[in-house]
Amino acid sequence: MSYPTLRTLPCALMLALPALSLLCANAHAADDKVTSLPVVTVSESKPDKQPAGGTVLDKASLAPKLPATSDSASLLSDVPGLSLYGAGGVSSLPSIHGLADDRLRIKVDGMDLIASCPNHMNPALSYIDPSNVGVLTVYAGISPVSSGGDSIGGTIIAESRPPEFAAPGQAAITKGEVGTFYRSNNKASGANLSASYATDKFNISYSGASSQADNYSAGGDFKNYDFTGRVGHTLGRDEVGSTAYETRNQTLGLAFRNDDHLFEAKFSQQAMPFQLYPNQRMDMLKNDQNSVNLRYLGQFNWGSLEARAYHEDVDHFMDFGADKRYWYGGSTTAEVVTGSGGSTAVNGVPCSPIGSTCAAGMPMYTEGKTTGVSVKAELALNPQDLLRVGGEVQQYRINDWWTPSGGGMSPGTFWNIKDGERDRSALYAEWEARKSTQWMTLLGARVEQVKMNAGNVVGYNPAGMGNQARDANAFNALSHSSTDNNLDLTALARYTASPNYDIEFGYAHKVRSPNVYERFTWSSWQMAALMNNFVGDGNGYIGNLKLKPEKANTLSATFDWHGADSSWGFKATPYYTQVDGYIDAVQWNATTNAPATTLVVDKFSVLKYVNQSARLYGIDLSGHLPLASSAWGDFGLKGLLNYTHGTNQDTGQRLYNIMPLNAKVALTHKVDGWDNSAELVMVQAKTDVSTMRNEIKTPGYALTNLRGSYSWKTVRLDFGIENLFDKLYYLPTGGAYVGQGTTMSNPALPNYPQWGTAVPGMGRSIYVGVNVKF
Repeated sequence: MSYPTLRTLPCALMLALPALSLLCANAHAADDKVTSLPVVTVSESKPDKQPAGGTVLDKASLAPKLPATSDSASLLSDVPGLSLYGAGGVSSLPSIHGLADDRLRIKVDGMDLIASCPNHMNPALSYIDPSNVGVLTVYAGISPVSSGGDSIGGTIIAESRPPEFAAPGQAAITKGEVGTFYRSNNKASGANLSASYATDKFNISYSGASSQADNYSAGGDFKNYDFTGRVGHTLGRDEVGSTAYETRNQTLGLAFRNDDHLFEAKFSQQAMPFQLYPNQRMDMLKNDQNSVNLRYLGQFNWGSLEARAYHEDVDHFMDFGADKRYWYGGSTTAEVVTGSGGSTAVNGVPCSPIGSTCAAGMPMYTEGKTTGVSVKAELALNPQDLLRVGGEVQQYRINDWWTPSGGGMSPGTFWNIKDGERDRSALYAEWEARKSTQWMTLLGARVEQVKMNAGNVVGYNPAGMGNQARDANAFNALSHSSTDNNLDLTALARYTASPNYDIEFGYAHKVRSPNVYERFTWSSWQMAALMNNFVGDGNGYIGNLKLKPEKANTLSATFDWHGADSSWGFKATPYYTQVDGYIDAVQWNATTNAPATTLVVDKFSVLKYVNQSARLYGIDLSGHLPLASSAWGDFGLKGLLNYTHGTNQDTGQRLYNIMPLNAKVALTHKVDGWDNSAELVMVQAKTDVSTMRNEIKTPGYALTNLRGSYSWKTVRLDFGIENLFDKLYYLPTGGAYVGQGTTMSNPALPNYPQWGTAVPGMGRSIYVGVNVKF
């Protein structure tokens, strides 16, 4: 499918906005005729009660963030206990209490999506544009078994806007939104469009969004070199290489309502021409995703029934982007020169795209297919007791192969994962009871089976470098099949002591089986291992067929003081998690094919996944209160503080990528259509790091952000300044900077990515966005 309208959308929107603003005055009257099916729509006002163990972010609370980001995961940045692993511009990875990526269950419109990439460049939340997010629900730590299994850190549920219908007897309605934005630092721009047509029984909707950006600049020079490995191409010393991106998303929705029954179908497509990565040695140069999502929801006298079936195809391609060296020859410092006739030479020695003297990049392909079916029911046993039961089946297939490009990467195809399989099936039951106005309890159990398998593998050349034949033969000689039978348990209670005080406390036993890259990647060859890394630390990783599931036991409590009218509130959430079989890594000696006896220090290395034990604990604090109300408007204060401590109990070292102590404080102001804030972000220095992975320490910092918006009935204008004072700072969970240069080689030599540089954050950026409803 082509995208001519999406490519031209930003310019078209700028021309169309004046006309649309005139139309809106007439269109808002039609909005009053819209009704929603109560059991299938989500209100855009803040719910009176958050779900047990969860936090809900609705469309209204998300709106101020939309013009400032193209990354849906960043919409969660104000959730207590949640931080982000830095990655590409639209693909950061959420972390809850130090547990991230596949340790979380992340659903998009009910679909369990899987990152089909050895660097996890296409995580679930990258498939929904921020402008299309209707509501986000986060279960931090104690998550109900009905919200998903095969995870130990929590659950994130992203839902797009629900279908709306005309009121019975009313005429059909048409409505929609159009918006655009611009950000100064990386010249990011984009646009979004949504439209729907609805009768009282039928709804058809479309949403499309596009965004693009150049590399961003840090708040100052963070490196002492400008080398990229490409003739004539250098980067400024404040420019963060490999941070540019371009992405386009589209969704077509159909919905049918018949009394208390809803049938819904969504067809989604992503076309991502490129997304470059500052903390990975490769870049995403194509990611095409197509998904079909079918849903039934019915309301009966006894309760409700929901059934869903979905299928996703992912076609993913990686190679070196514009800031990373493409041609590799016999010399690590070789310069590649292309002659007028198109011939190419390395240090004066002629070569071809596939030849013995040089290699043309390193093409890497991944194909993923996910099919899932789920059924769940809610049964009202009596006015006080609600029973939830359900079942899920998911089938995942993956192939990951690297075609020959010359030099040592030839003459055959390197199979990283061949015919990979990961199938899940689960049954669960959950009982929610409200025996009095003060007590609510939730008890749940989930039984899940995870079956995995993969085919035999082969390297580029059985006689080639890096023990390819030895490692492939050793992998192929072992059984690749495994079956994990996992049990999840949740016990949660909420006690309402008074109109001003609640306490919620609970226990969860959660189990996660390894992902396909943790189990099935096999090569100890340094170059191949470097391509398998989804934590962004610059190291290489080897899978382990002997890995067992992670088993986590979590205790948590939330103490909630608040006003009867919710005008003020304060929450404190201490937590403790013990993980048996925690999948960490040890440095590996490729020559002996055994754990390293002498550790590499202050350099990039190669590691192998192993089961160990881990302990995490900490506390989240959050609150808000009014300061003053006058003719100048309402002033308030809100803030949060997060602290997490994570230790590998086998080694005594700190766990990798734990966010240090951090806090946010914001002064808010509202009057008429204005909604403004001045925010201070403070992060402590990260000095406690994983020495096994040679994690990079980062200094502490403080940032100031200014945000403002003005809303009319159908038009909203947002503007702001991020990092007001252009502070140079480093992302504590952003990984190692390998965004430019000769990224395939390790250890670092002159002109290669140097160990010891963390990825810096963005310098000062001014943004503006406009959204119009019609």
